[in-house]
Amino acid sequence: MPTVYLDADACPVKAEAYRVAGRYGVPVKVVARYALAVPNNALIEMVARPGHEEVDDWIAEQVGIGDVVVTADIPLAARCLAKGARVLSPKGEPFTENDIGAALAMRELMNTLRQDGTATGGPAPMTPKDRSRFLAKLDEMLNAALRGK
Repeated sequence: MPTVYLDADACPVKAEAYRVAGRYGVPVKVVARYALAVPNNALIEMVARPGHEEVDDWIAEQVGIGDVVVTADIPLAARCLAKGARVLSPKGEPFTENDIGAALAMRELMNTLRQDGTATGGPAPMTPKDRSRFLAKLDEMLNAALRGK
């Protein structure tokens, strides 16, 4: 049985993840630096870790083949992919073995450009289209995980 792991500190799609996972009866681990309010549901567990690195480390240690991780953290995505998990951004963009290297390189480039002042600002705000894409992709990933594909 797959588990959904939410890198939850800044995750804008927690409610959507609960809904899709609940439809399949799949457990959800909500992992954050501090305790968040979660629905009173036996399938949803809140896991608090004291720091950002501790959150990432806990998820990367727990995750396994067939699990689904929801995160915008590209290094965490790479660690989870290496353990056989499926990884999805909150905007519904899957991370794969084929594109994680390019994503890590782009992240490093953007960090450099922000540090020298060439690039300013952050990611685009979440849109209804992003939320819809997330719902569809999470459903697709969980369906595939439950079928063992």
